[in-house]
Amino acid sequence: MDPERSTRQHLNARLGADPEVEVVGECASGSEALQLLRRQPVDVVFIDVEMPGMDGFQVLREAGPAHTGAAIFVNADDTYALKAFEAHALDYLLKPFEDERLTQVLARAKAHVRGGRIQTLARQLAGLVGRVSSAATPTPPPAPRYLERLVLKEVGRMAFLSVSEVDWLEAEDYYVQAHVGCQTHLLRQSLRELEAQLDPRQFVRIHRSTIVNARRVREMRPLFHGEYQVILGNGTSLKLSRGYRERLDALLGVA
Repeated sequence: MDPERSTRQHLNARLGADPEVEVVGECASGSEALQLLRRQPVDVVFIDVEMPGMDGFQVLREAGPAHTGAAIFVNADDTYALKAFEAHALDYLLKPFEDERLTQVLARAKAHVRGGRIQTLARQLAGLVGRVSSAATPTPPPAPRYLERLVLKEVGRMAFLSVSEVDWLEAEDYYVQAHVGCQTHLLRQSLRELEAQLDPRQFVRIHRSTIVNARRVREMRPLFHGEYQVILGNGTSLKLSRGYRERLDALLGVA
């Protein structure tokens, strides 16, 4: 039996057995998936990274976010996991998947759809209130989207780490070490690349090779020539270079 077809059938059967889920289609190629999405917009799409005709990323780009909803990528290995989450994927499902893992992914997808519908209703209600209000207020620009989770590739598995749990980040050649308590995780990207994806209201560079979670800073101790020691809540001591002090002071509310 074709393993790809078997995977689709298994996924289709599991989704179809859920009374809250309506399966609107199953496709064997990227072009079929694109045609279906253009014809039938969906709330959630389970899409394979590698498909005949075009890959899953190209399908989503061609279809557009209005037709694809939340994307859950499916693939036999974690090669494209980082790219998937950079494309704001809801999740990444490794084949062959266990029923327990699929149940977790499906529960997250349902919660995402419910949350989206609540937000849509809230916007509609807000629009009604705005139309009957005599004083119109300008709509603020959408808030920028920052990285919420880090993808940790380890031997035999792929794990995810909430960015809010990170104490500090340290450049290590072309990689980054993420320090979480007494644990250290290696990330396969540069510190500069990672800094551009982090919320500047929480993470700030204090040295050319160090970024710190400002919420973990407990105290600052002066050294020499305008440099400081930054002491974290767990006792870790980091060096604050003079050129980066102003940014940290602003973030910490130091007068």
